Amino acid sequence: EKLQERIQKLDARASELESKELEIKAVRENLDKQLKVIARKKEELESANEKHIKALESIAKLSEAEAKEQLLEAVKAKAETDSMALIKERIEAAKATATKESKKIIIQTIQRMAAEYTIENTVSVFNLDSDDLKGQIIGREGRNIRALEAATGAEIVVDDTPEAIVISSFDPIRREVARLSLKRLVADGRIHPARIEEVVAKTRKQIEEQIVEIGERTVIELDIHGLNPYLVKMVGRMRFRSSYGQNLLKHSIETANLCALMAAELGLSPKQAKMAKRAGLLHDIGKVSEEETELSHAILGMKLCEKYGENAVICNAVGAHHDEIEMNNILSPIVQACDAISGARPGARREILESYLKRIGELEELAMAYDGVQKAYAMQAGRELRVIVESEKVSDQYADDLSFMISQKIQEEMQYPGQIKVTVIRERRAISFAR
Repeated sequence: EKLQERIQKLDARASELESKELEIKAVRENLDKQLKVIARKKEELESANEKHIKALESIAKLSEAEAKEQLLEAVKAKAETDSMALIKERIEAAKATATKESKKIIIQTIQRMAAEYTIENTVSVFNLDSDDLKGQIIGREGRNIRALEAATGAEIVVDDTPEAIVISSFDPIRREVARLSLKRLVADGRIHPARIEEVVAKTRKQIEEQIVEIGERTVIELDIHGLNPYLVKMVGRMRFRSSYGQNLLKHSIETANLCALMAAELGLSPKQAKMAKRAGLLHDIGKVSEEETELSHAILGMKLCEKYGENAVICNAVGAHHDEIEMNNILSPIVQACDAISGARPGARREILESYLKRIGELEELAMAYDGVQKAYAMQAGRELRVIVESEKVSDQYADDLSFMISQKIQEEMQYPGQIKVTVIRERRAISFAR
């Protein structure tokens, strides 16, 4: 009986499986039919799409690739136009903001920096205790005053001005040497050519020492360290030079302080601010160089800074402050701006004085170009040129010829009011010692 029940259950199960198989077969057949329909529909859609594209190409006379390219070009052009408009708008806004901020920075910088100037003159007044000293200074037949002028290169003007002598020279160092020499001679009381030459030599040495001292004091006050001794000396020489009537050392100190303040206002690091100050101090160093060169003062200053181990950033700032080379760092435009601020301040400079000094300098250089010329001094505001020659190289006859040649060259190459007197001085000394 149990076996019979088992057989019946298996038969029922087999019948059920057959039924399921038939259902699955029917579903599969149905799915196959649907897939065929879908495949046919897909083919119909693709065919219709191709017909549609061909129709569009026929109407537009463009291939699909060309249409895509045109569409991309149109979108690209639109995007470029929109982006350029946006960029222009941003640039204009940035310019407006930059102009406003730059004015603000300059105003803040100037307000934090104050410096006083006195326009440098070309004369110094030496006061006397008594007019009786004038005769002693002039000497017998004017030999003392001639010796003093020859030794210092400055013109000594003794006129009716009570208790005063005027020292005239375009070179402030010569004026200072003459003034200090006169002071020593008057105090000593011994005034004669030999004593004059001795005192002038000592005074010139003292001035050289003073120049170094001024340079050292300046770099200490500005908290600048590690400057080469030669550059320190050149900084000191600035004290005795002027640019358009503006004292060069005062201008350089003001520019240095302005550079440091502007760098700070721009948010640069303290190290960069110190470098800006250093570059500001050295930017006109080429104006006081002892080297004879045809280079501009900016390029010469850059060469000196390179020669004496200054940072490349500082060298570029010095060389580029008149746009003679390309600026390659943030400090260069700062130095240029601060140099302009210091020089453009009303009353700081005088253009006429600078052109006069340039003419006087050219007059002396013209004479120095001749062989045998030892010294050349422009006197009486450039109306007289005194040329001192070496007696061993220049004869009396050649001295006459040299005077004529120099006067002719002045006529050909220079422009000047009135006339210029050329005096060639040839002095021969015979010295022996009794022992």
